[in-house]
Amino acid sequence: MASPSTDRPLLPEAPAIHEVRLAVRAWLGAHPADAVTVALSGGADSAALTAAAVAETDAVHAVVVDHRLQSGSEVVAARAAEFARARGCATVTVVGVDVTGGGGIEAAARAARYRALDENRDDRPVLLGHTLDDQAETVLLGLGRGSGLRSIRGMAPFDPPWGRPLLGVRRDTTRRACDELGYRPYEDPHNADDRFTRVRLRREVLPLLEDVLGGGVAEALARTAGQLQDDGHALDVWARDLLATARREDDLLDTDALAAAPAAVRRRALRSWLIDHTATPNETMLRAVDDLVVAWRGQGPVAVGRGPRTGTRLVVSRRRGTLAVEYVDRAKVRATGS
Repeated sequence: MASPSTDRPLLPEAPAIHEVRLAVRAWLGAHPADAVTVALSGGADSAALTAAAVAETDAVHAVVVDHRLQSGSEVVAARAAEFARARGCATVTVVGVDVTGGGGIEAAARAARYRALDENRDDRPVLLGHTLDDQAETVLLGLGRGSGLRSIRGMAPFDPPWGRPLLGVRRDTTRRACDELGYRPYEDPHNADDRFTRVRLRREVLPLLEDVLGGGVAEALARTAGQLQDDGHALDVWARDLLATARREDDLLDTDALAAAPAAVRRRALRSWLIDHTATPNETMLRAVDDLVVAWRGQGPVAVGRGPRTGTRLVVSRRRGTLAVEYVDRAKVRATGS
């Protein structure tokens, strides 16, 4: 359901909401938009973001996603929608979703939420309330899982259509901003549930690191993410150029062109090529494909995904100095990655 609102109340001249507003202004300066969609949960981060966005751009369209995981969730969603109307959002849309799928409740809820936001954004960028603290937790999770640069460089300020203006703002600032607005934010009980790894990082691990290392850990982790994003962007550009150079007819890849590149660039190019072919390679698969380039010993095809029919696999094979992606019977797959 959507409803318009034309009221745009002035924000208080107070330090926390001013900091949030400056962050939104800086983001819009880097990524200009006359109108934005804001993901509003009713929590402190998204509420402060919504209020600041209304003050800084021509039109804000709030989308409230009701995950329907807890009793009374519709009341929480309605209260968030009322806040958006009171702050002057151009439209307010409440979307109920079904949280289903594998990977745990967090992953399933996230997938349902992002799908609902994408379906209701009307080609506008979507602003998300992720803060510096969320960024620090993301980097720490990536470090603990050994996920490589793509994970430990954290969340990007803008990964179209997803915008994150508050990556330099602390979580306690958004809470103080809500106090200044006279708004009591919703406290999601999942954020205090120690069954979730991110909650334990927030409540136990990061405070311990702050104590042991003398403070500044969250800022240092977020700063590291920013530095790695610059490095990652440079490597991604290099990898795109390499992929363009190595591509031959029928989307084959020239192994000599690939082998001449540094490993980090080559594997990025291979990952992009595989994703283009609907594969979702993990690190083991990627290194096995890379071995077809730099450690060629006549090994068989590397499985990188399932085929369209039962008993088939999507594989990468090397023939006459080129790599090819094709579907084969499972029995023919002899290399790692199956």
